[in-house]
Amino acid sequence: MRLVYLGTPAEAVPPLTALVEAGHEVALVVTQPDRRRGRGGPSAPSPVKQAAIELGISVVTPQRSAEIIDDIRGSGAVMGVVVAFGQLLPPELLEALPMGFVNLHFSLLPRWRGAAPVERAILAGDAETGVCLMRMDEGLDTGGVFASARLSIDEQETAGQLMERLVDVGTQLLVKNIVGVSASTPLPQTGEATYARKLTVEEFAIDWARPCDEIARLVRAGNPRPGAWTNADGRRLKVLRVHQVASAPEASPGELTGEGAVAAVDGGIYLDEVQPEGKAPMTGAAWLAGFRGRALGG
Repeated sequence: MRLVYLGTPAEAVPPLTALVEAGHEVALVVTQPDRRRGRGGPSAPSPVKQAAIELGISVVTPQRSAEIIDDIRGSGAVMGVVVAFGQLLPPELLEALPMGFVNLHFSLLPRWRGAAPVERAILAGDAETGVCLMRMDEGLDTGGVFASARLSIDEQETAGQLMERLVDVGTQLLVKNIVGVSASTPLPQTGEATYARKLTVEEFAIDWARPCDEIARLVRAGNPRPGAWTNADGRRLKVLRVHQVASAPEASPGELTGEGAVAAVDGGIYLDEVQPEGKAPMTGAAWLAGFRGRALGG
């Protein structure tokens, strides 16, 4: 099948590669423009653009997707596949190919429509999530679903680890079902819709006056991006991994305890891995050995 592929981050690379390996002809890849990936660094291509170049596929990088409607129409493709592209597609573009567009979305729709479904599922304490292959329409992840798969969420799993599993399952789901889409009718979404709004750095500031389980979910959801964080003597400290201490320490929220944990409202949080400003990740124990303060946050 001749396809157009729209995607940007690293998690959109395995589905692209799998489609090519399955014998599909990807006529054109559409991805976000080159951007700086680090402070003060040079502009770099998106992971999908880099993969497309290595595969010998033509790439376009529009500022707005409406700019490439003619490119898509002229590609000779019959269907578009979208995986974490990062831009809304206007109605005229959705109608540019004979079989329209399908989207691989990393949630069990209609729960967690939108930009950050994996992180929002962890933050909400969901026990399971999944991936859907859906028809794209003018709404935000509102189209009918061709196929889906469910996954349980491990209690210690970070967003990055969960995404890795979802990408693997979703890639298999896409390759298995892509040919049958033309002869299938997607099922309408049923149930209560929830929206996974875009993540902000500010919402990942740790409030040590919250319960331990909420803090642990915040840390898991923020790993690897944007990272849960707290103040440590006026400097920002990223908190990458934690576990809860069983006994509640006799300390105010944010205070360090004799057990090497940080007090929360209902117990203690042990810092397994942290990253101080301008430094590489390290164990919490190594960081605490050089920290002279008595509390975090504030």
